[in-house]
Amino acid sequence: MNTLNGRILVTGGAGFIGSALVAALNQRGHRDIVVTDVLGSDEKWRNLVPLKFSDYVEAGDFRARIAQTPDAFGRFSAVFHLGACSATTEKNASYLIDNNFNVTKELATWALAQNARFIYASSAATYGDGAQGMDDQNADLHRLRPLNMYGYSKHLFDLHAQQHGWLERIIGVKYFNVFGPNEDHKADMRSLVNKAYQQIQSSGQVSLFKSHHPDYKDGEQMRDFLYVKDAVEMTLHFAEKAPHVGGLYNLGSGDANTWVTLTRAIFTALNRAPRIEFIDMPEVLRGKYQYYTRADISKLRATDYTRAMTPLVESVRDYVQNYLVPGKKLGE
Repeated sequence: MNTLNGRILVTGGAGFIGSALVAALNQRGHRDIVVTDVLGSDEKWRNLVPLKFSDYVEAGDFRARIAQTPDAFGRFSAVFHLGACSATTEKNASYLIDNNFNVTKELATWALAQNARFIYASSAATYGDGAQGMDDQNADLHRLRPLNMYGYSKHLFDLHAQQHGWLERIIGVKYFNVFGPNEDHKADMRSLVNKAYQQIQSSGQVSLFKSHHPDYKDGEQMRDFLYVKDAVEMTLHFAEKAPHVGGLYNLGSGDANTWVTLTRAIFTALNRAPRIEFIDMPEVLRGKYQYYTRADISKLRATDYTRAMTPLVESVRDYVQNYLVPGKKLGE
């Protein structure tokens, strides 16, 4: 049963993945969508302009009102909780606990009481350096050692959901390195594609971090790069075609590519010869840096997700040529 048959809530709906998800819902004909976010003073409000939804509510107001009156905004069939502080460099632990842990607990409790499908963003950052594996089928979550407070704040809710038996009824999606349109507002948390495009426009070259690991040459650190359009299709799958599945799921391409491979694809999309320089990695990042990530998505595939992943070169070309160069947003 498709759970997108009623009112839909998207938290973080003005953000990167959230706005991409609203755009995909619009493409499917859905308009009865309540969007929450914290617009603040950055430019992410621009992501909302082309989108169609029934209401926008500031996240703090939404949180307060449903705490007082659970049905304040009506009944929902699906809740996509993508709102969070996603800065891996954020050091205010109390802020992260409230924003990423407490809010998620409150929304999950509320959504379950409404009998709404609850799908939330966990993170591949919960895996830390990957020494304990990146296996979404291993139920021993206590084995994981996140490298930063952001990852730990996400890990805490995964543990909480497991301890309370919620993972049988809700979905936590562990996004790997997502990139694509609508991330302009993310400042230092933007993908390399976005940053590199700006660097190429201003200087004609791209700067990559040197490796400080003997097993990896400069630029050959590897990541599972996932196009945001694929990330959204995977996420919606759990509401449309796998509505009774529960648990934690890796969402990635299933492949690992080097930073050099990704960077060369950006130059190719711009029809320019690659110019890459290597710079020292800041000390603050060296002990918290992931040198290799690759999502095992066999668990996702087992839920009958059969859609093919967009090849890296093709996704980079689409992002660069159809969004970055013309300055367009999803939904335009």
